Amino acid sequence: MTAPATTPAHGAAPGIPHLDFDPFSIEFFADPFPIHERMREAGPLVYLDKWGTYGVVRYAEVHAVLNDPQTFCSSRGVGLSDFAKEKAWRPQSIILEADPPAHTRTRAVLNQVLSATAMRPLRGHFTALAEAKVDELLARGSFDAIPDLAEAYPLSVFPDALGLKQEGRENLLPYASLVFNAFGPPNRLRQEAIERSAPHQAYVAEQCQRENLAPGGFGACIHARADAGEITHEEAPLLVRSLLSAGLDTTVYGIGAAVYCLARYPEQFAKLRSDPTLARNAFEEAVRFESPVQTFFRTTTREVDIGGHSIGEGEKVLMFLAAANRDPRRWENADSYDITRRTSGHVGYGSGIHMCVGQLVARLEGEVMMAALARKVKSIEITGEVKRRYNNTLRGLESLPVAIKAA
Repeated sequence: MTAPATTPAHGAAPGIPHLDFDPFSIEFFADPFPIHERMREAGPLVYLDKWGTYGVVRYAEVHAVLNDPQTFCSSRGVGLSDFAKEKAWRPQSIILEADPPAHTRTRAVLNQVLSATAMRPLRGHFTALAEAKVDELLARGSFDAIPDLAEAYPLSVFPDALGLKQEGRENLLPYASLVFNAFGPPNRLRQEAIERSAPHQAYVAEQCQRENLAPGGFGACIHARADAGEITHEEAPLLVRSLLSAGLDTTVYGIGAAVYCLARYPEQFAKLRSDPTLARNAFEEAVRFESPVQTFFRTTTREVDIGGHSIGEGEKVLMFLAAANRDPRRWENADSYDITRRTSGHVGYGSGIHMCVGQLVARLEGEVMMAALARKVKSIEITGEVKRRYNNTLRGLESLPVAIKAA
């Protein structure tokens, strides 16, 4: 990356540092943290010449953008595509890609369906399945922690909680991967994901219909809200789709990140083993430290000042959530994984009205899995090559070979 220039290009406001790297390149995805640091030091607002978009990298600015939906809207797309200028690749999400007041009504329904009260009855079942999974893996001794744990565990609990049929579930992870790739620019990752997407999209569209959802699950509860008049019958399947898009991949990547952290930092795993009540925080700190969701866009609805720079209406602003989560202005020893850290305020699930709607499910799954590992496992050792999975929005692993020993 060359030194920031300060001449305007692409109509950027003068005085804003220009950066010429591609934040959606494989090279960047492989190790984003050094460039995150250089971007943070360049200023509170930067301009990314490659895609003609502004970027906010420091915690204060990222948090401010997330919490001002009137100025930084989502309805024009939370990816690089501007829906005011081009057609969305699928029908818009009535949660993620919506603004108040429309968003307020649909979000209220999901908040009720996925409330803390709704989570309580699930805890015992989720815990039992987490412990059974760890017992099974202990019997094997060595395995790949991504397909065998980080993917297998959420796939064993979430689709059932949603009320999905057994057949066709192999479409869930590719569909979610597609959704997050589609937020990126028209690069190879996005184009290949969309080209391969037809069967996954067809499966998801079908599963969101009422007749395909088991009674008592999250999906059926959403359709029941349509009967009560809180949403329309046309909106109900789209809300189920939102859960399918966002309820699985982020949890898979979060659990993968947590296992990867505990394997790399055995002193932290030792702390967790000596105090399993730190399980929730061990997961939360992994989400801050690795940030499974790396970026999201917003679009300005008016002229606005960011960090002393004025930018116009209709500009895309890329929020680097991962860089904000390691901003030394907000976090002490930001680049260290510390399960005793106070993690509240991290933006790994976003912030404000669009904060991840499935966060309580993800946190429950992450917590009970970390607690099961703390109680049953003595050591986690990486035994082979760690391979990364590349996605325009998500950061996670493809493969993490490990060996574990029983406590």
